Amino acid sequence: MKRVYLVGFMGSGKSAIGKRLGTLLNLPFYDMDTEISNQTGMTIPQIFETYGEEGFREMETEFLRNFQEGYCIIATGGGVAMREENRKIMRRTGLVFFLNSTFRDIWRRISTDINRPIVQRSTRHELERLYQKRKPLYLQCAHFKVETANRTLNEITQYIASQIIRLKNG
Repeated sequence: MKRVYLVGFMGSGKSAIGKRLGTLLNLPFYDMDTEISNQTGMTIPQIFETYGEEGFREMETEFLRNFQEGYCIIATGGGVAMREENRKIMRRTGLVFFLNSTFRDIWRRISTDINRPIVQRSTRHELERLYQKRKPLYLQCAHFKVETANRTLNEITQYIASQIIRLKNG
């Protein structure tokens, strides 16, 4: 096991769980969106405004291609699985956990978030269609599907940690 990637739709808990997992397993945690923001000196909305969604997706791919850290936890962007190259890189370089949340739970978390450009320019119906479109791609790249409904962040974190430890110990 090298890296642990958390994938899933925006608002599925990748960053919150990633931070907890990093602490629990004593591994560095990286949030892909934060890393890209730091590299560019721009917020995600600014990146979308300046380079468009396609430009941002290219930055995600570049991040995956060039990231040097070995053993770590990475919370990916919600759209990272849309590119086949990204799915292949993640599966090849680490363990991929898909945080499967219901759209209802996701909508409750993201509907008022001004830092999510796609949310700001889309209706609930459009976001739900995007969620349905991306879900098979998350499943395609995942080694593990993690159900998040009716589970606390700590329960989800403990479950993922137990899978990682089990694999590490053979």
